[in-house]
Amino acid sequence: MHAKDILIDGYGRIREEVHAAVEGLGPDDLNARPTAETNSIAWLIWHLTRVQDDHIADAFDLDQVWLTQDWEKRFGLGLPRRDTGYGHSAAKVGKVRVDSRDLLTGYYDAVHEQTLRALRGVSAADLERVVDERWDPPVTLGVRLVSVLSDDLQHVGQAAYVRGLLQSAVA
Repeated sequence: MHAKDILIDGYGRIREEVHAAVEGLGPDDLNARPTAETNSIAWLIWHLTRVQDDHIADAFDLDQVWLTQDWEKRFGLGLPRRDTGYGHSAAKVGKVRVDSRDLLTGYYDAVHEQTLRALRGVSAADLERVVDERWDPPVTLGVRLVSVLSDDLQHVGQAAYVRGLLQSAVA
């Protein structure tokens, strides 16, 4: 199995978990925060999607889906155009309110498709290409792709946990 096939499988698992995390949830559950200092399911899914969109676009010299397909306008969050949620305060987390799981999964699916198109063209040599020299050692494409994969899986796991908390409170 080629490394790109492993990456494609891994990113496919994120997509499955994103859909599972929001399945059947309405706006109240999507935007609920277990405490005033914690993240909502909506914020977690939005954030992991923004990070994937931002980092994949940067690594492959692509435009962000958020900007080119008008997702920024559809969400209407009132945040800076390129905001990914990194370093958000509790107040900023609260600004990310979503009325529809379809909005979240639609944006995720659009980003996922761009990610898959980029990954399908990756060679083993491409994975060694430096994409970020701000770190020591510099970050290669392979490291960046695994980093995004890891970050996204952690956040979708957090969304599933919040979902479980909300469902156990109702039971």
